[in-house]
Amino acid sequence: MSTIGVDVGGTKCLGVVLDDAGDVAAEHRVPTPQSRSGPALVDAVAEVARELQAGRSDLVGVGVPGIVDRDGVLRFAPNIPGVTELALQAELARRLGVDVRIDNDATCAAWAEQRFGAGSGRQHMILVTLGTGIGGGIVIDGRLVRGAHGFAGEIGHMVVDAVGGLPCPCGQRGCWERYASGSGLGRLAREAAHAQQIPHVVDLAGGDAEAVRGEHVTQAAAEGDPDAQAVMDRFGWWVALGLANLANAFDTECFVLGGGLVEAGSILLDPVRAAFLDLVEAAEHRPPVEIVAATLGERAGAIGAALLAATPER
Repeated sequence: MSTIGVDVGGTKCLGVVLDDAGDVAAEHRVPTPQSRSGPALVDAVAEVARELQAGRSDLVGVGVPGIVDRDGVLRFAPNIPGVTELALQAELARRLGVDVRIDNDATCAAWAEQRFGAGSGRQHMILVTLGTGIGGGIVIDGRLVRGAHGFAGEIGHMVVDAVGGLPCPCGQRGCWERYASGSGLGRLAREAAHAQQIPHVVDLAGGDAEAVRGEHVTQAAAEGDPDAQAVMDRFGWWVALGLANLANAFDTECFVLGGGLVEAGSILLDPVRAAFLDLVEAAEHRPPVEIVAATLGERAGAIGAALLAATPER
């Protein structure tokens, strides 16, 4: 039986049909609503699912960015302002007339990467998605960790700078995602640009320091610009700081890094790996912890949502 999975992202809602062999048989996407309201979000997800249903499936899984409880209620979504206490699972089931399963988007992506991607065969794996914020999914002993209420994996909101830290959309200060996400890289780069430390990067941004984004830094670093590489080293330290904390807490064998930033490849991974060895407890006395790039790309969340809809006990 085929299963539908939908991943709600910052710019698009992407849906796939997953067949019995785990292959993507069809795909559909719509823009994420600009209003970001609860009703608009439900409308967009329902539109994607209806387009893909066509009599194929009586199971739909949806991955959403935020805290999702075990009843499929989106309790809080820091990067979707105004959406709280949204009974997404019940509303979609009513509209679509099928069984629906809602989970956190990074949890979904983690399960997809563990089954079919970069974490395949790993019994202990943590997915870290580096996008606008940071999401996470944790696999221990081959099973997803969801916690007492389903909220586990909100790793982007570990506080790494408690004194004078940057404000976060979640309401706290100093959260890891303010420093180690795509947004964090952009902030580091603009600070360096205003300090006149990265002239080539500013040139790539059209000469405007305030227009500098993370992609300008990774492009310049790939071209061999030492100033851009220095920014990537600083950014890699922030990424590695969170990974070291997670390794100390969970003793994982593998980190899979997902999100748009991993397209930078070794420009990102090399400084992260180097800094990790300096930050993790007793690096010289523990087996190596792999830090690898995710392989399923933008489909990971949707594939994982479909898998979890079909195997809810996971």
